Amino acid sequence: MTTINTKQVAIITGASRGIGAAVARRLAHDGFAVVINYATSSTEADKLAAELKAGGHTAIAVKADIAKADEVRAMFDATEQQLGKVDVLVNNAGVLKTVPLAQTSDALYDQTFDVNVRGTFNTLREAATRLNEGGRIVNFSSTTLGLNMPGYAVYNATKAAVEAFTHVFAKELRGRNITVNAVAPGPIATSLFLDGKTEEQIQTFAKMPPLQRLGQPDDIASVVSLLVSADAGWINGQILRANGGIA
Repeated sequence: MTTINTKQVAIITGASRGIGAAVARRLAHDGFAVVINYATSSTEADKLAAELKAGGHTAIAVKADIAKADEVRAMFDATEQQLGKVDVLVNNAGVLKTVPLAQTSDALYDQTFDVNVRGTFNTLREAATRLNEGGRIVNFSSTTLGLNMPGYAVYNATKAAVEAFTHVFAKELRGRNITVNAVAPGPIATSLFLDGKTEEQIQTFAKMPPLQRLGQPDDIASVVSLLVSADAGWINGQILRANGGIA
């Protein structure tokens, strides 16, 4: 299929809702053709793609379980066929379930590492050969890594791996003018954070930052927008802790 798209192309993983959807909207408004990746939420992904197209933007929804290398390759294939080569990769997809380490099941450990670590690994490995020169990669870590709260041991371990990937991969892409950075949000008012928490727990988190509120998805979308822009061309191999000053 011959593409007639002239915009830069951005893949956002886990983009059917939450932070990912906010990033997809922001990058579309910034002028990117966006790929809304999803694993299960097809209705939400298709609805978002339709919303963006109705607003005059270029967007497609592509299903892929990023924990599976063959599906990641197929996602890049579909993107290239429909929109052209990829300029930006945003590794937003992730899972978070807080359980004390001693009570963590093998299944939960495997799921958390499969999505958060293997998924990021799979997309980075694919991007290594398929991203356009001068491209941008934004991974997702978490401010929880610096807070060391009980219940976050396994999740934090996955984000420590993502930060290690970020630092090293930025150096491995030397000579191609591709930047690799990560955003580490604090508490953000999305279902990933809110589900399973009492109102009291939510308010406790909201009061932790000096700005005294939970972050919003658009707060993080703005940071991603900066990191993929020409203005951030000298930022590389860094972790940007967008958390309202919580840590």
